Amino acid sequence: MSRRRFIAGNWKMNKTVTEAIALANGLKRELYDIDTVDIALCPPFTALDAVNEVVTGSNLKLGAQDVSWEASGAFTGEVAAPMLKDLGCTYCIVGHSERRHFFHESNDTVNKKTAALLKTDLTPIVCVGETLAERERDLTFGVVNDHVKKGLAGFSRQEAARIVVAYEPVWAIGTGKTATPEQAQEVHAYVRELLAELFSKETAASMIILYGGSVKPDNTKDLLAQPDIDGALVGGASLDMRRFADIVTIAASKET
Repeated sequence: MSRRRFIAGNWKMNKTVTEAIALANGLKRELYDIDTVDIALCPPFTALDAVNEVVTGSNLKLGAQDVSWEASGAFTGEVAAPMLKDLGCTYCIVGHSERRHFFHESNDTVNKKTAALLKTDLTPIVCVGETLAERERDLTFGVVNDHVKKGLAGFSRQEAARIVVAYEPVWAIGTGKTATPEQAQEVHAYVRELLAELFSKETAASMIILYGGSVKPDNTKDLLAQPDIDGALVGGASLDMRRFADIVTIAASKET
């Protein structure tokens, strides 16, 4: 089954509103004619509204970096899915390794956040992946199995079809190290097998699985040449207009 390519830029805790507007405008100019790849920009909460004004009506979509599992209430500092929807978001990242590591998010919280997004008609980008210590102890598949099965437990086939999964080996995030295309493909294929077990082969075949971990213009083509890698969740390179535009352009090329 042919799946549409998807490139998402996770800006993390970077860019003031002024800087975010400049980056979004630059990408809008550079990528205006790309229609074969879905593109999402995920700025910090403070810049969502400003970036939405830039991308509205363009081929660029807006995404958030996190969400509360509650729809409203006395939860100081949290941001609810209906609020993100109101700001123009289409996507939202959940379960990023930095959220799991620094803020102790669990598979249970990832599951609840995913449910909140689906209820609000937003597309969750659910992150899974192992640390360097876990990979060195040959625990990669056990960790990924745990993340996928517990993070996506309880959803219907129809709901699963609306979820994007992102495999991000933690040891390759911001380190300059990248899983080889073969290493990445091995885990992506395993994730798709898990999705088939949880839902159905047809559902799994249709679901988008992204690779995240030091994605750069010079490794994009080889990564996307793998049969189960449908795109990328780009971190550091998404903060540079030229590098991110190059990654999207490579993804749109008929050669990849």
